[in-house]
Amino acid sequence: MRWPVSATNTAMIPVITVHGIAAEPGVTPAPSVYERSLIDSLAAQSLPEHIGVLVDGNRRWAAQRGLSTREGHAAGAERIIDFLGWCTELNIPRVTLYMLSTENLKRPAGELSGLISVIDEFLNRLVASRVGPVNAVGNIAMLPQSLRATLEQAITATSTLPGVQVNIAVGYGGRQEIADAVRELLRDAAAAGTSVQELAASLNVTDINQRLYTRGMPDPDLLIRTSGEQRLSGFMTWQSAYSELYFCRALWPDFTRVDFLRALRDYAGRNRRFGS
Repeated sequence: MRWPVSATNTAMIPVITVHGIAAEPGVTPAPSVYERSLIDSLAAQSLPEHIGVLVDGNRRWAAQRGLSTREGHAAGAERIIDFLGWCTELNIPRVTLYMLSTENLKRPAGELSGLISVIDEFLNRLVASRVGPVNAVGNIAMLPQSLRATLEQAITATSTLPGVQVNIAVGYGGRQEIADAVRELLRDAAAAGTSVQELAASLNVTDINQRLYTRGMPDPDLLIRTSGEQRLSGFMTWQSAYSELYFCRALWPDFTRVDFLRALRDYAGRNRRFGS
């Protein structure tokens, strides 16, 4: 599968990629026989509507190869482009990518600037790929102005596109999200002249849902984390109450279509009870 790419954007392709060479965004090889057998085993109705991904392991991947941290993040960005191609093939309607947490923003300035520049380049490539509409999930005010501007431009440029909705979680923290939602709720109540006692008496789950960064979106059906870590690290803390979790040992830049299809196969075999 090949998505269109503008010649003016070729300079944005990272020098180091998953495949070891510069590659066009969205060039996805045809499935192997084994991959095709996995795809054929998945009924459309068994696939998740919303997948959240913790794209973890970029730094370790780079360290194993004697590369810089920035090159590791660039390799991770290349793999995201591939991953979105796989989602397009399977008609997965929505993906949320955990790319920059509130904790990441506390990293040393040199490392953070490299990560920010990779995300900036990735957003430009995402727009060029035309895979689908881009949406921001997080406290955008915490981002550097340059990245915020690129993100806003990406949202505007892709707003009318069909395809996979790509939610970019940047400046994101699950606890921060809940605190921000409660803060907004309190301000709304004050503006409406509602007392704290009245708010406490009427408060329900929907009141919080409607003020989350993901307001208006369904909760994720499946959360995938790579690199062997088995925790969510504050990703979609509220929304993941009934999400299925899948942990993969591969570092994110090494995550393959087979890894993804196995995650979907595992998800399809689960009996979701939603707490019942």
